[in-house]
Amino acid sequence: MTDNKHDHKSEESFRVIDRRPFTSEGEPRKEAIEEREREAKREEKLQAAANPVPAPATAAKPPAETPKRSSAFENLIRMLGSNAAMVLGSYTDPRTGQPMIDPDAARELIDMLDALHEKTKGNLAPEEDSLLLDLLGKLKMAYLEVNQALAAQAAAAVPGKAKSRP
Repeated sequence: MTDNKHDHKSEESFRVIDRRPFTSEGEPRKEAIEEREREAKREEKLQAAANPVPAPATAAKPPAETPKRSSAFENLIRMLGSNAAMVLGSYTDPRTGQPMIDPDAARELIDMLDALHEKTKGNLAPEEDSLLLDLLGKLKMAYLEVNQALAAQAAAAVPGKAKSRP
């Protein structure tokens, strides 16, 4: 009987928590958004504690307003996203009719979008932030799928070459 209790305890002590920021569809998870909001609040509290009173020479900041949408910024995000999708095989090369796949170029474009998201944090309209996060999630999933397919293709090609050698 003690063995059954021990088995039951070990089952209770092991828990798997999905901490990925995106669902399999590339949508942000509710938990990830809530965690980001909690981190932002913590950061605000830390900054307020570090600078409780503004220096006499500086004027008090007006209350923060929600940033306005910028169509130019949204177009920039879409352009970078389209280019990344293109080199992940979403479009065909007009000369060859084959999908254009360049994982290195895709990684660079995804990194650019990540950098834009990081550097503009707190300065984006909610729609811009959502657009950027959704696009990043979808591109990262596509990048992962393309790399897995390329790895599988390379692995399948290697045994064939090894068999043909004397």
